[in-house]
Amino acid sequence: MPRSLLLLGAVLALALQGCTVSRLHVREAQAIVADTTLPSLECAGPDHCARPSPVLAAAEQAMARSTPDAPRHVVTLLSDSEDALAARINLIQAAKHSIDVQTYIWDQDDVGQLVLDQLVQAARRGVRVRILADQLFSFGDLALLNRLARVDSHLTVKLYNPTFHDADTSPAEFAAGIVCCFIKFNQRMHNKLLLVDDTVGITGGRNYQDRYFNWDGDFDYVDRDVMVGGPAARDMAKSFALFWHHKRAVPLLQLRDVNQYIRQHPQPPGWPAPHFRRPQRVARLEQEAQDPLWLKAHLLDPAFHTGQVEFFSDLPAKTDAPTRKHALDFTHHVMQLVASAKHEVVLQTPYLVMSRQARRIFKAMHKRADPPRIRVSTNSLASTDAFAVYAMSYKHRKRYLRDYGFQIQEMKPHAEAAEEDYAVANADLPLRPGPPRERERYPGVEARALFGSRGKRNRPAPLIEPGLRFGLHAKSIVVDDSFAMVDSHNFDPRSDHYNTEAGVIVHDKAFANAVRASILRLTGPANAWVIAPRRPVVPLLTNVNQAIGDLSEKLPLFDFWPYRYATSYDLKPGCTPMAPDNPAFFSCYEPVGDFPGVALSFKLIYTRLITAFGVGASGIL
Repeated sequence: MPRSLLLLGAVLALALQGCTVSRLHVREAQAIVADTTLPSLECAGPDHCARPSPVLAAAEQAMARSTPDAPRHVVTLLSDSEDALAARINLIQAAKHSIDVQTYIWDQDDVGQLVLDQLVQAARRGVRVRILADQLFSFGDLALLNRLARVDSHLTVKLYNPTFHDADTSPAEFAAGIVCCFIKFNQRMHNKLLLVDDTVGITGGRNYQDRYFNWDGDFDYVDRDVMVGGPAARDMAKSFALFWHHKRAVPLLQLRDVNQYIRQHPQPPGWPAPHFRRPQRVARLEQEAQDPLWLKAHLLDPAFHTGQVEFFSDLPAKTDAPTRKHALDFTHHVMQLVASAKHEVVLQTPYLVMSRQARRIFKAMHKRADPPRIRVSTNSLASTDAFAVYAMSYKHRKRYLRDYGFQIQEMKPHAEAAEEDYAVANADLPLRPGPPRERERYPGVEARALFGSRGKRNRPAPLIEPGLRFGLHAKSIVVDDSFAMVDSHNFDPRSDHYNTEAGVIVHDKAFANAVRASILRLTGPANAWVIAPRRPVVPLLTNVNQAIGDLSEKLPLFDFWPYRYATSYDLKPGCTPMAPDNPAFFSCYEPVGDFPGVALSFKLIYTRLITAFGVGASGIL
């Protein structure tokens, strides 16, 4: 980077950092908010007019039956997007005392508007509602934040780790953040949690954006959450409180741009009704969330009644004192669980970029006399929205297959299982009702960092076959069919060292088998390509090629060798799926190239270039 650019960025950063909100301006904004906040419609009843919910009732029953020595939990796996959204709406409407929400992304599409409006209505009837969202990808609309600051005294919003004390990050601030404060700028709160009455909580991978619930119609994610009622909810409450009271959780009136906007717009903004792009779909979801029979069939009958459930979260100290004791509790616990495997690890992660600790663990496991089988479900270049991260995974395929013994399946962009789930979430509704809406962010917001951007440049690689595209976003691990973890932790260095993460570990064989089946559903021939070594054709040439490839892969720069150790395979018609180490593999699978499904484009060139030059950035990609 040119020295002049570094100097310019440093000067700009210092100027921006100095512009904190004065106490006088905070008091002025507080006075305006106090005078113009809407009067509460607080319900006089002790339950604040909560809607009866069999889901919350089951969680309350589990809590009541628990003792310190014998905890009881009711656990529902939320692999289906419709179930996951309906569960949230039902719990919000059923809340009697409190709702705490923690998230990484909050967009203003249909899902974002629906959940936010439901939270506002809960606050209006007297429920304490607290929303903590990572600043970089949430609530960039100052008019919206102005309304949230004054909609009701029971609702409070804070933004985590704001860039230069602003709610909205301008391009100049984004650039300055990278230049001057790269580490702090990249440390994000990636936790996801919705907690009701400190009794039942939902955690996992989903953010508040259409694509996480199959409502996008252009690019949607396969994701997974888990709903837990019982004593683990108390640990969720403790974790939320630590983040809520941390110095990086900044109230709206202490953000420069929000404070200025409120002082410049003293008139009451009110709370207008949401304007949904597809109101009929929202209405159907709300109806399901209030239907006892639907809730029983989708959320209660599939629930697991079990004992030991652990909620783990990184401490906020991970982002400002990474060496402090216990700051990396969650990450260390994940690694210990994986290392304890005796027979099998089933891992699903959007980004397959191993940290040093993970590499050591998997290498040691593979060297055992009887190593466990490691099955990995991840994205292909055709399905991912983070092509820069994929380039790092592509570079180290040989290491994954040979040194760690991974069996890798990469998701297809038009996976049949994902299309089936999308059809359920959009049943009886037209696929594309009119022109697509304008979007400020395109796929890639999850991975936006050094190589991220807004707008068209961040679109995923173009495909050979058009149509609705799906990407993998679920993060789960199953160990030995005995316990499973569903969480926000991508198995990569960013989750290990930069982002704070959270999740639950359920020690129940039936639950573990359910998560395992959910993961493996996406690894079948209709849903994924198999990554395997190239078939030797001419032994001498093959050996020479692999030797050059090995040397190229080890180079930190100039890794341009195009003939990689492994490539993608598709099952031939009439054959049965099998592992790459099966002697019949090459007779039943045909190679389909390194980047199947992707059209020739600059994205392919970018991927090759990052493979060649980007190895040093793997920790922050």
